[in-house]
Amino acid sequence: MAQVEMIMPKMGESVAEATILKWLKNEGDKVDAEESVLEIATDKVDSEVPAPTSGVILKTLFKEGDVVKVGAVIAIIGAEGDAPVVTEPHVTASTPVAVAPPTPTQTPTQTAPTPAMSTPSTGVPQDAPTTGRFYSPLVRSIAQQEGIASAELETIPGTGLEGRVTKKDMLAYVSGKGVRKDAPAPSPAPATGRGVRPDAPAASPAVSMSGNIEIVEMDRMRKLISEHMVMSKHTSPHVTSFVEADVTNMVLWRNKIKSSFEKREGEKITFTPIFIEAIAQVIKEMPMINVSLDGTKIIIKKNINIGMAAALPSGNLIVPVIKNADQMNLLGLTKAVNDLANRARNNKLQPDDIQGGTFTLTNVGTFGNVMGTPIINQPQVAIMATGAIQKKPAVIETPQGDTIGIRHMMFLSMSYDHRIVDGALGGRFIRRVADILEAFDMDRTV
Repeated sequence: MAQVEMIMPKMGESVAEATILKWLKNEGDKVDAEESVLEIATDKVDSEVPAPTSGVILKTLFKEGDVVKVGAVIAIIGAEGDAPVVTEPHVTASTPVAVAPPTPTQTPTQTAPTPAMSTPSTGVPQDAPTTGRFYSPLVRSIAQQEGIASAELETIPGTGLEGRVTKKDMLAYVSGKGVRKDAPAPSPAPATGRGVRPDAPAASPAVSMSGNIEIVEMDRMRKLISEHMVMSKHTSPHVTSFVEADVTNMVLWRNKIKSSFEKREGEKITFTPIFIEAIAQVIKEMPMINVSLDGTKIIIKKNINIGMAAALPSGNLIVPVIKNADQMNLLGLTKAVNDLANRARNNKLQPDDIQGGTFTLTNVGTFGNVMGTPIINQPQVAIMATGAIQKKPAVIETPQGDTIGIRHMMFLSMSYDHRIVDGALGGRFIRRVADILEAFDMDRTV
């Protein structure tokens, strides 16, 4: 059989590279067409790459942990006993190449921006360490700028491939040592409409290491979530409004039709598509919630793309997006919600599935919480949280007078960016969503 080049697939319009997490097949292993060969991760999602054809893995061109550009050849598939033929150079996007260290008159090539640092008079000897440990030019540059000698450099633990010291290892080590006395004071962040400079390091409080503790490194997705949440709080002045809604009609209606719906459609109907339908309706009525900010410019989004926060089995959070939610009926929303939730749980989401959101819904009631104060999913300007539905005694207004009855009640909370959404708009928006849910038609068909 002819040899087939397996390439790094395109995982979305804005995704240019991916990290190889794990090879599921090794050189010499047989594979069937569409059988998963490796797991990859982008800055959006993790996914598996299937074999383009049946055959034998003749050669893998990258190691686990390598960052590979989209379109690069990552493996050769052919017949058993064939010698692999590579027709395209396999260059990673960020794997350091062993090159001679720069001389004092050369400027080291940097693969990523580093914090501004003054160059001290005492640098790192540029000869190779006696242990033979490899250091990339970027790591050497940081060490030189921070006055870290070769002997000290070799004591720094590395988290990269084969224990290699990475830029993150160096910056973590430098921050742990504290600010050098001869280091210049940091310049103030420029005043911009986008908040704190993205390259400004966050100060971390000292952590006590005494007692019975365990230190666990964040996984890749948790690091991304952490950075995104901190950035959001730095960017937007958050305000949260709350309303309580009587959703008795909605609950009774779902209880009445859920069995027949599942038999007919093969889908379970949850409250999430009902919430999304109401939110989409109110966004059409109040489009200034469906915006983002670029400095002092307001970008009004014409498409209503609602993200739904979903908890993964790992405990991490991901927000797949229902595109053009206002153009779907309740059946379409139910199928879209179930499809995205299932693919999120099974690690089958594509990067495009979590891009383009203009408003986000998170259901804190899933965990028994009655309300929450969610953090805005940048660059959006609002996010709504739905709390647990609970039976409560409530006042019921009737033509004959007020009475007390048992009702299904829930809290809605919405955090919004006070730079663009004032309390009047935020308050009216969440109240209108509650009104729609309270007036749910008990005789509705779906």
